[in-house]
Amino acid sequence: MAQATVYLDTNRVISTISPLLFSGFAEHMGRCIYEGIYDPASPHADEYGLRRDVLAALRDLNLRSIRYPGGNFLSGYHWEDGIGPKDQRPRRRSLAWKAIETNQFGTDEFMHFCRELNAEPMLGVNMGTGTIQDAANLVEYCNAPVGTAYSDLRARNGHPEPYGVKYWCLGNEMDGPWQIGHLDAPEYGKKALEAAKMMRWHDPSIETVLCGSSHARMPTYPDWDRITLEIAWEHVNYHSMHYYATNYDDDTASYLALSVDFENCVDTLAGVLRYVKAKTRSKHNVYLSWDEWNVWYKDRSGDGGWTEAPHLSEEIYNLEDALVVAQWMNVFLRKSEVLKIACLAQIVNTISPIITTRDSLLKQTTYYPVMLFSRMASGVALDVAVKAPLVETRQFGDVPVLDVSSSYNAETGTGAIFIVNRSQTDSVTVDVRWQALTPTRVTAAYQIAGTDPKAVNSFENPDCIVARRIKTPSISDSTMPLNLPPLSFTAIEVAM
Repeated sequence: MAQATVYLDTNRVISTISPLLFSGFAEHMGRCIYEGIYDPASPHADEYGLRRDVLAALRDLNLRSIRYPGGNFLSGYHWEDGIGPKDQRPRRRSLAWKAIETNQFGTDEFMHFCRELNAEPMLGVNMGTGTIQDAANLVEYCNAPVGTAYSDLRARNGHPEPYGVKYWCLGNEMDGPWQIGHLDAPEYGKKALEAAKMMRWHDPSIETVLCGSSHARMPTYPDWDRITLEIAWEHVNYHSMHYYATNYDDDTASYLALSVDFENCVDTLAGVLRYVKAKTRSKHNVYLSWDEWNVWYKDRSGDGGWTEAPHLSEEIYNLEDALVVAQWMNVFLRKSEVLKIACLAQIVNTISPIITTRDSLLKQTTYYPVMLFSRMASGVALDVAVKAPLVETRQFGDVPVLDVSSSYNAETGTGAIFIVNRSQTDSVTVDVRWQALTPTRVTAAYQIAGTDPKAVNSFENPDCIVARRIKTPSISDSTMPLNLPPLSFTAIEVAM
């Protein structure tokens, strides 16, 4: 059995943890909106057509913000199609996913959905086929007091009070040739700058997210990021990054070390941010928004066959996927100085931790690490020191067998420790040692574990891989011993 030690010190603070790191993404893609969030034909639908069971599952995830409406869908979407009387809304072809968009769910329905979840809305504006005027009009519709054309239109649609949407994405993946209205970096940078200026003239309090590279494998990465930031720096607050994890080679050892690559991506873009700030002689800060992240490789279907709510990219997640998600969220805490927003893509059916049928709901393996982090991580992230054996990987060389993060909240007097055991075969005995403030007791201990990395949850066996309470470990002489099984994620909450 391997031995390891984790050292925690409440004086070694990385940064405040932004609550927006625990956010989600809902796109008009596949069955995320229709038959997912919004399904009037379901026996679980409320009077607004929202699925009560979906709302309950999402509330348990404690998502702080929801990004909407896309995604690739955004670059061909005209927001005025999705407001007003539903019987007058047009049916459109959605070119992004070759589907029929009924527009029965739009901006006002999304705002109601966010209120039901107590989540901040994060709206995207169309930088593909849309104009900077369209973007400004949407801000006026959402945030302006009544008395002008678009705010009065909102009032006529039953919503006289402004929504006060704070977070706005300036398009989606505009570096991608697959994107409707694709632009090169200078073209996009200029369009995003002018859109942001108009939008902020309507509401100076809004915060904007610039499109970054769609992936580190893009040939323009990271020049795209540098060029667009140099153009728009003073008018944006966040710079987006997207990443979808894959295991096409079925190389579990390397797959379970992907946090190495996640950190590299953040470090590269953090370097770009520092460079552009220095080059522009700016006193303004721009942070990172990882506003699309998830595992996605088993079901890459993207052709809806011109149908409504086609079954697209309904990924089935297993234990190793859940462990990758847990490591990803460890990275969120470890990089919290520069990373302030992260949106799980997506939240229902389409590459999602939640799958629905017309009358039932399944929580996939990846649901549980997201739930544990969003519930337990708060306050500040701690700089954890880890001494652990190494495991060999083909892609990343030797990596520590443990992947660890920790948080401490002085206001609530709580702390949390999150540990992934990457080993597929060996348990690890761990001593968690506090070097400053020592907890008085462990208040909760959960573990996600199994012997088969490919194990999945199903409607027939929904509890195969879930977060289970484990025996509460004891703390003595500032040390907490743990025995971590292979292929496991352990989350422990303590009272300080």
